[in-house]
Amino acid sequence: RIWLSSSCSHIFTPLHSLYPIPKAKMKLAVATILAGSAAAFAPAATSNVASTSLQMSFENELGAQPPLGFFDPLGLLEDGSQEKFDRLRYVEIKHGRVAMLAFLGQVVTRAGIHFPGDIDNHGTAFASIRPGWAGLGDVPIEGVQQIICFIGALELLAMKDVEGTGEFVGDFRNGGDYGWSKWSDATKMSKRKVELNNGRAAMMGILGLMVHEQLGSNMPIIGQL
Repeated sequence: RIWLSSSCSHIFTPLHSLYPIPKAKMKLAVATILAGSAAAFAPAATSNVASTSLQMSFENELGAQPPLGFFDPLGLLEDGSQEKFDRLRYVEIKHGRVAMLAFLGQVVTRAGIHFPGDIDNHGTAFASIRPGWAGLGDVPIEGVQQIICFIGALELLAMKDVEGTGEFVGDFRNGGDYGWSKWSDATKMSKRKVELNNGRAAMMGILGLMVHEQLGSNMPIIGQL
């Protein structure tokens, strides 16, 4: 044991005793190592400041409101691109409008309100088509084709921004007025905010209905899914 202890102590003899290093150089080396370690764990201040300043440019945009404010958890706008923001806002507004129609359609059809007559020449009544997912199997193939063609026509001809005619992203008036100009700027902004928030709620709502329909839930107003 004595021999082992003495051998180990010899093996682990400090390097500075075997190879003498001037104290000044040793202090410089230690300081360099500590500085490098600190830099490795220090935050990238310049990058954070730049990213924050870019995001601050969207803090006052429509829809950035309490309690979340400007909410970008995926970092899609870290580069501060206004073009990218406008594109995402365009998609958000359009999806919100579609979701509002979808949610309203669920409520109306589940309340028993349908178009009169038949959907085809074979006697398939509108009232016989079940709401929700089940309705996909009740609509004749010709009806599905008509729906797809109608959506395509809306996308190509109506539901789009014509450059130079809109006041804001998602303005699909395309040169028309439809009574919009009679409102004050404050009222216009309020109506746009209401539409945006209702669209967000509708996107969550219709997604919830689709999920709960598969679960067979019984929901208020909607009833048994």
